[in-house]
Amino acid sequence: MEKETKNIEWAPSEAEGQLSIDVFQTPADIVIKSTIAGVKPEHLDIAITNDMVTIRGRRETEEELTRDDYFYQECYWGPFSRSIILPVDVQTEKSIATLKNGVLTIRLPKSEKIKTKKIEINRHEE
Repeated sequence: MEKETKNIEWAPSEAEGQLSIDVFQTPADIVIKSTIAGVKPEHLDIAITNDMVTIRGRRETEEELTRDDYFYQECYWGPFSRSIILPVDVQTEKSIATLKNGVLTIRLPKSEKIKTKKIEINRHEE
């Protein structure tokens, strides 16, 4: 018996899209930039730990279109997220995010902690 394939109507999927990002460093900061045109600041959530940043959000379309209405569809609409493992520890409490002209910029001050620790060698006389 052959399975019947269902015709699925096109609708925005709740699968998450992935952001394109640039990550670079200055002497004092790790900087993350992403183009997120069309996203309102209230639709963004940025979570930062010492070694990871997660950006989540949603890009809404104002039109209600079906797949047949499109000639091209290259823009992503709906929920998106991206997690970035940081190359160094950062000071989460001093991190700032700005949104200007559709570009999200996150500045994460590098942690000043020195991870190297010297230990003394105890000598045991026999």
